[in-house]
Amino acid sequence: MKISSIRLRIAAFSGFLGVALGAFGAHALKEQLATGGHLETWKTAVLYHLVHGVVLLVMAFNAPTRFHSAYWVVLSGMVVFCGSLYLLALLGMSWIGAITPIGGVALLTGWALIFLQAGKR
Repeated sequence: MKISSIRLRIAAFSGFLGVALGAFGAHALKEQLATGGHLETWKTAVLYHLVHGVVLLVMAFNAPTRFHSAYWVVLSGMVVFCGSLYLLALLGMSWIGAITPIGGVALLTGWALIFLQAGKR
């Protein structure tokens, strides 16, 4: 089993960042997020961030060529979906919520690609 060190590092960084942002939101930003009514938005971003970070890790350990496109689609979806939620929660820019579904569609596409690519040899 060949592991792509770049994909593994990205997955590890993603997990690190997810835990750090979760802790930051739960402690340093909790009052600000709660006052602005964005605590649940932050929690959703962290949940999806961590779940998809694990997905990236699993794909990094699997056949490097089998899940190549799924890996990058999931990563881009995670950045757009979670990133837009983090920005919405932090900055209160409601217009950025229009970008969030694009990330969601990318995440769904990534899962579909995993399904399709899992059947290939």
